[in-house]
Amino acid sequence: MNIYTFQHEADFNATGAGLIASLLHTKPRAVLGLATGSSPIGIYQRLIEMNQKGLVSFAKASSYNLDEYVGLPEGHPESYRSFMNEKLFNHIDIKIENTHVPDGNAADLEAECQKYDAMLEANGPVDLQILGIGHNGHIGFNEPDESLIGGTHVVKLQEKTRTANARFFPSLDDVPTQAITMGVGSILKAKQIMLLVRGEDKAEIVKRALTGPITSQCPASLLQCHPNVVVLLDQGAGRLI
Repeated sequence: MNIYTFQHEADFNATGAGLIASLLHTKPRAVLGLATGSSPIGIYQRLIEMNQKGLVSFAKASSYNLDEYVGLPEGHPESYRSFMNEKLFNHIDIKIENTHVPDGNAADLEAECQKYDAMLEANGPVDLQILGIGHNGHIGFNEPDESLIGGTHVVKLQEKTRTANARFFPSLDDVPTQAITMGVGSILKAKQIMLLVRGEDKAEIVKRALTGPITSQCPASLLQCHPNVVVLLDQGAGRLI
């Protein structure tokens, strides 16, 4: 595990974007595992700039997102499909049919999970998986529990997670109670993982995840078992490492 702490946001973003661009230069048909949330936004903005300057191309690449809320109307501004379109896909040369986000409005959610796993199995493994981390140690929407599910599945969101995401909705009552998420097993199949964490409020969970016991009560701690993890932290998130 390689851990880097950055004093300046520009360096954080340039390093993350550089890792993705380097992969695409060496493997234009790379399979990217993408994430939402605030941590990757600056990296996505940097990739858009690089793409528009002709420094990197996504034309032959494909992507699979970690998760999606269940039950948000199609086109809802807080859906993760909307997020990805707005923050990245609409501004680069990736083919939209090569971008994949779980369908949180599928009539049969279990069948959607099986379909997503089948696509990952057929087209993977993911070459580079981007991750964030929740305050409770979740990755994707794999919440702390007595045990964890390996494949894509429907999860009931913990109140701590819903409260953390309430800032994006009119009220806590508007935050979905369920999501579809890649399982920890699917995540750990990626050839390389890039964990992005910003903010002093994440310092405690970062320390626990990266240096504490490996336990299902902190799903991110399982990253310690992966042979190729790069961790990018800002100074606040990395203050205890």
